[in-house]
Amino acid sequence: MSDTQNPETHEFQAEVQQLLDLMIHSLYSNREIFLRELISNAADAADRLRFEALQTPELNEDDPEPRIEIRVDEKARTVSVIDNGTGMDRTEVIDHLGTIARSGTRRFLEAMTNDERQNAQLIGQFGVGFYSAFIVADKVTVHTRRAGLAPEDGVLWTSAGKGQFEIASLPREARGTEVTLHLGAEQDEFLDRFRLKSIVRRYSDHIAIPILIAEENGELETINQASALWMRPKSELSDSDYHDFYRQLTFDTEPPLATLHNKVEGAQAYTSLLFLPSQAPFDLFEPEGRSGLRLYVRRVFIMEDREHRLMPRYLRFVRGIIDSDDLPLNVSRELLQHNRLIDRIRAASIKRVLDALERLAKEESERYNSFWSAFGTVLKEGPVEDPANAERIAGLLRFYSTHETSAPSVSLADYIVRMKPDQDAIYYLTGESFAAVSNSPHLEAFRKHELEVLLLAEPVDEWLTTHLTEFDGHPLKAIAKGQLDLNQAESTEPPAESVSNLIERVKTALGDRVSDVRVSHRLTDSPACLVVDEGELGIHMQRMLKAAGHDLPSQQPILEINPEHAIIERLAQMTDASIDDWAVLLFEQSVLMEGGRLDDPASFVRRMNRLLD
Repeated sequence: MSDTQNPETHEFQAEVQQLLDLMIHSLYSNREIFLRELISNAADAADRLRFEALQTPELNEDDPEPRIEIRVDEKARTVSVIDNGTGMDRTEVIDHLGTIARSGTRRFLEAMTNDERQNAQLIGQFGVGFYSAFIVADKVTVHTRRAGLAPEDGVLWTSAGKGQFEIASLPREARGTEVTLHLGAEQDEFLDRFRLKSIVRRYSDHIAIPILIAEENGELETINQASALWMRPKSELSDSDYHDFYRQLTFDTEPPLATLHNKVEGAQAYTSLLFLPSQAPFDLFEPEGRSGLRLYVRRVFIMEDREHRLMPRYLRFVRGIIDSDDLPLNVSRELLQHNRLIDRIRAASIKRVLDALERLAKEESERYNSFWSAFGTVLKEGPVEDPANAERIAGLLRFYSTHETSAPSVSLADYIVRMKPDQDAIYYLTGESFAAVSNSPHLEAFRKHELEVLLLAEPVDEWLTTHLTEFDGHPLKAIAKGQLDLNQAESTEPPAESVSNLIERVKTALGDRVSDVRVSHRLTDSPACLVVDEGELGIHMQRMLKAAGHDLPSQQPILEINPEHAIIERLAQMTDASIDDWAVLLFEQSVLMEGGRLDDPASFVRRMNRLLD
């Protein structure tokens, strides 16, 4: 290291130092994961080089075969992981090893728990694996050179993980990166080559490039199978093989719910290996979360499907790979957007996933309910994004209902089976929370007539019901919209004159807060409620859009009153001016019952106190 030049000392980003402290002290019993992470990073560097070299072959530098080497020096107490991938230049070293994405780091730190097994999984998911080296090392050096640069452009990065790192110039003949760990006093097990081999076979056996270890005599032994598992016949693979590959691909310690391995031959050949996870990844709802699928062309990694060309967003929880024999190796994102083969692969992949979910729902309802708990919210995006499969997706949806409030296990098919003989519509109610919808006054008449209502309390439900308007020939009807009359015989008589007069007085008192005041046929126990007209946005949807900053056309709710309620009966007999306060109080109570917020809570309290005085 005597040839180092221009050494510079840098401070770690504050969040990196916090990350190091937590990682070192929170993962003591999972120390072996450092090797998994360093090998994964090395494999990614090799994949990147293979892709870049398609456009710029000279980047191979007469060394086109990717590999990863592990070297042990017992006397120096070091373990090195060496790759011949893309390598890094000085700027990239500083960016990647000293300052990492603040948002991702912050989410990782927030997600850290007292569960070491869970934390070990999170490291891979959040892309902070390099720092796991400090779990076992007192000092780490990274000697690297970017492919295509001159040997004198090599860079040496050194840190003891104590708040600073040093960076200097150091010539390097070979492209790629060598990460050397100077092991701590109690880390002798990682100087044992047999131990290192067992770790590689456990975590990285299915890395599709050779992983070699230098024996004591200097000879290199290949540790892993170094073959693309998805290209092997299914008859040669066990569940354990698939689970190991899934773990290496996703860093998920739980086995997948289902594995879908298909090879399509003929005029257009490709292989797909898809997994349905059993638990949700941390970034499931991130706008730019990690892609679920990777695209390969003839075993060469091309890109992650971040633009969801291979799998739509509502199936973004699916993990796996697509390997095509017919796409060009230099395929671009622009070409993917206009490629018929990609469209066919996408359609076939969607069908396979939906087929698998339907089988799971039909044959293993408990496991499907587990899937729904993890991914149901995402699947609800399906009828909006994929109209061609809307009916199939709708059949997979699960809901709470007035018939089943303990779990969201009611399918639309279940609901139809329980419909009354003269019932045509599938009734539903959306709202701010499950407590709000399950206790809503809108349900009173339905409970009286023993009619089941689906209870929808997620934000996505408003969007879902806007696009999913029927199922199996039955229209979906919001019970908080439009006129609702469950018993025509009871509603033929006009309201009493006193009630009609009360309605006019309430209209005057509320002014432009409401678009109308009318008698309700949906209430039995409550004095009033708010509804909107058919075709208008629901009250909850209006609130969500306004909160998101959208400008909405003026749309006021309708106040419905229950003429048989004791409060309404007394108000109908009143003649003094306090009727105005009562009218506003009824309106404000109805807003609160919908899960809404009052514009002026202080006035509400003063008004209520005045009426109680």
